Amino acid sequence: MSESSVYDLTGRKALVTGGAQGLGAGMASALARAGAAVMIGDIQVDVGKATAASLSETGATACFIELDVTDDSSWESAVAQTISEFGGYDILVNNAGIEISGLVIDFDPADIRKMNEVNIVGVALGLKHAFRAMRPGGPAGRGGAVVSTSSVAATIPFPGIAGYSATKSAVDRLTRVAAIESGKLGYGVRVNCVYPGLVPTEMGARLATDMVTLGLWPSVEAAIGDVVALTPLGRLGEVADMADAVVFLASDAARFITGTGLAVDGGMGS
Repeated sequence: MSESSVYDLTGRKALVTGGAQGLGAGMASALARAGAAVMIGDIQVDVGKATAASLSETGATACFIELDVTDDSSWESAVAQTISEFGGYDILVNNAGIEISGLVIDFDPADIRKMNEVNIVGVALGLKHAFRAMRPGGPAGRGGAVVSTSSVAATIPFPGIAGYSATKSAVDRLTRVAAIESGKLGYGVRVNCVYPGLVPTEMGARLATDMVTLGLWPSVEAAIGDVVALTPLGRLGEVADMADAVVFLASDAARFITGTGLAVDGGMGS
């Protein structure tokens, strides 16, 4: 590998949902640089395969599996294949998510249900199958770590994304309850989440455009400028900022951290 990480994940086996592009691809790359074998799970087959191939070209162990996070049987297959391919499973990055902007007065029930399915049900099923695989007696059986992607939208009120904010708040609650259950029942799985700030990925760029379309800001530049103004560190987030936080929470450096959310938002939610 051309780069190294201060957090050694050599020998770890990771599954990253929504890993084909954007934040998920960055998280998969960071885990691989730290030494983990990485399975990319996504519904975007061609893009996901290309991302896995790109990681493999750097010397990483990386594969792709088609995964619909809203489907229980798809999770069963993805976890089983991860264990079969890598000989274990001890890191889940529950990253897959969607954002559909809209004003409260214009709520579309179909949009809310779609975000609920991916952002809440998808994370819940990921936790379910991680616990079943990683707990003592499970097919992996050595414990592990789950890191889910929430959002700064779960910590601050931001107009135009009420439905999305609600689903990301749910990720926070799922994280905390799952961590308690894992501890009390002796699963040996730490469960945490991250709250990313705005990152100019495809999703982030679309969000800024949506704010203009909804009449909340006069221009994309004004919307982004106000976000930066709300951020003490004075800039938008970068994919690497989020990815490195995930590596930290997945590593032994975070061995006594569970049931919490790590704000990676430049101070925006403080």
